[in-house]
Amino acid sequence: MQSDSFIVVGYEQSSVARGGIGSLLLAARKGDDWAYVGSLGTGFSVSVAEKLRKMLNRIKRKTPPVSCGGRRKNLVWVQPTLIAEIEYRAWTHDGKLRHASYKGLREVQDNAAVYELE
Repeated sequence: MQSDSFIVVGYEQSSVARGGIGSLLLAARKGDDWAYVGSLGTGFSVSVAEKLRKMLNRIKRKTPPVSCGGRRKNLVWVQPTLIAEIEYRAWTHDGKLRHASYKGLREVQDNAAVYELE
């Protein structure tokens, strides 16, 4: 398993899962921009998901900060300001995280470096 910091760029709403969050949408730094690296739906309890959803709803935005392709529904985009520690097994051939799991938010004072794609 590997562990790195990624930026949260949104979430997929759910009426049946973990405090209203079906999955978190993640990005990594690519030059001066953000690049979508996948989503995850594991690693958080109901109470953590509820807290996350409240935090994310305070920083909502209308337009996506990254292009994530596909036709997913119920996406909520957020300002790319929250950094999450993510554990994952590997990268897929198309540059997405494989078997990613949420480990927690990084504190501002950590000066956490967001994963940078080459």
